[in-house]
Amino acid sequence: MFDIQKGLANLKAHIKIAPLSAGVYRMIDDKGGVLYVGKAKSIKKRITSYSHINKLPVRLQQMVAQIDRMEFIVVENESRALLIENELIKKYKPRYNILLKDDKTFPYLMIDTQADFPRLSKYRGGRKGKNKYFGPFASVLAVNEVLSVLQKGFLLRSCRDAVFANRKRPCLMYQIKRCSAPCVNMISKEEYGKLVEKAIAFLEGDDDSLQKSLYEQMAQASAELDYEKALVLRDRIRALSNIQSKQNVEYSSIKSADIIAAAQEGDLTAVEIFFIRSGQNCGNAVYFPEQAEGADLREVVEAFIGEFYAERAVPKEIISYEDVDCDWWSSALGVKVLAPKAGNKRKLTEFAYNNAVDALRRKIALEASVKANLEMLRDKFGLNKIPQRIEVYDNSHNQGSYAIGAMIVATPNGFDKKNYRTFDIKYTAETRDDFAMMKEVLTRRFERMNKENRPDVILLDGGRGQLNAVHEALKDYDLSGITIVGISKGEDRNAGREFYHIKDKESFDLEYRSPLAFYLQNLRDEAHRFAIGTHRKKRAKSMTKSSLDEIEGIGAWRKKELLKYFGSTKDVADASLSELQKIAGISKKTAEKIYNYFHN
Repeated sequence: MFDIQKGLANLKAHIKIAPLSAGVYRMIDDKGGVLYVGKAKSIKKRITSYSHINKLPVRLQQMVAQIDRMEFIVVENESRALLIENELIKKYKPRYNILLKDDKTFPYLMIDTQADFPRLSKYRGGRKGKNKYFGPFASVLAVNEVLSVLQKGFLLRSCRDAVFANRKRPCLMYQIKRCSAPCVNMISKEEYGKLVEKAIAFLEGDDDSLQKSLYEQMAQASAELDYEKALVLRDRIRALSNIQSKQNVEYSSIKSADIIAAAQEGDLTAVEIFFIRSGQNCGNAVYFPEQAEGADLREVVEAFIGEFYAERAVPKEIISYEDVDCDWWSSALGVKVLAPKAGNKRKLTEFAYNNAVDALRRKIALEASVKANLEMLRDKFGLNKIPQRIEVYDNSHNQGSYAIGAMIVATPNGFDKKNYRTFDIKYTAETRDDFAMMKEVLTRRFERMNKENRPDVILLDGGRGQLNAVHEALKDYDLSGITIVGISKGEDRNAGREFYHIKDKESFDLEYRSPLAFYLQNLRDEAHRFAIGTHRKKRAKSMTKSSLDEIEGIGAWRKKELLKYFGSTKDVADASLSELQKIAGISKKTAEKIYNYFHN
């Protein structure tokens, strides 16, 4: 039991020495564990608010009761405080901080402005150099739609650099008027640069002046009887008009904004975010922050803003349904943060709020369904408790080639994709069949097991033989508290009529089309999907690998020069020593290595 008076006394002692300036504070318990990390314009004023213990929710009263000491970091401004706070939250994962379980990566449009002929493409990942990024888009479908229209409107290349460097004639994209073919000099560098500038202007919201300019160019081309150019300009105008026609009137005045709202029911909170760019709704995403029990919605939204934008580009406006501290966040993020009470922007936040409510209700219904299935799983399979972590395994290979093992993880909150794993399997005499492959995968998995990632249930795609092979492989490991289940196909391999196998128990089936049977079938299908998808990627990667990659001294640059000169790996293999030495960067010694490799 926590001593509230002792914790409060420790807090008040630190209030006396706390700085008045902006900074970050840490609350620490008597074991050295970090309870909470916070930021403030004035540390002293902020932590003083925790001393009014009767005004605090139960969650924060418990936190204050555990305070043993506090640590302070004074910073120069709010932006720096936000940065340090996020670093410390990620490092310590404090018990009383609201944590954003953020494993989403959003696609962007990117223009690599550093290239001579910049490429327009989809992009995920960290930002590099001085490239231009536009987004985010909530789905690949949304970014593909805009990419297609921009190709029609601005004729920018979308091909990779290697393809671009080796083109000898225009590709299909030029023929269907979606590229200006800079690869074969169908457009000058200066003219292409103008297209890039216009594309960037359009993506940044300056579409009115662009439309007017295109109309003037089309009229001039028609007057000069250059009807082919006029037709191209007409198609570009139509493409851009197509984007404008899809703009929602409510968003049309918004150039770059994220709209955020949160809803709460019981201990569960949903935060909905909509991305508006250049008057278009680029989609939405929903988050369910952890450790938000007992927190009010303002606290949740402010925690979300801090963590969400720690490693993401910030739009020109953030519009919140909750009444957040707009001045502080505007200063910290360097953009306009609003919490409108009326008007069009208020209606947009209400729309986001209604979506958050719907997402929350769906989540509650789903969790109730999963919980019911897990309770049935516990009872039917004789488990000691409701499983918190289920691991499902499957293998995929092509007659032994490109073999991989796959593991997916399911929890009471659904699939935990962040903890999915794949295992590369080398096809040898020891791993020549599915039993041996599964033994290798499970052995490697158990070698890395710890208290945090220990499963309650392991599901295997296979029958009694598969089950016995895995138990034999894991006989030297501690399997206490872990139930291993083999799932084999039923009669006529009919889905829903599977048999379940547990060591030292008689095999059994479940009621046909029962909720539990559907749930287990869904788990197995997800493992199969993940295994097949990974196998295909591995096979596709190997098919694009060149024999040149195996030759010592042949790196990416020399490989590119060889293929650029000869056209294919086969032609390199057929080349003579003298022909090989004609290539820039290929010395006599290197030419001999290449020649000997193919003629050994």
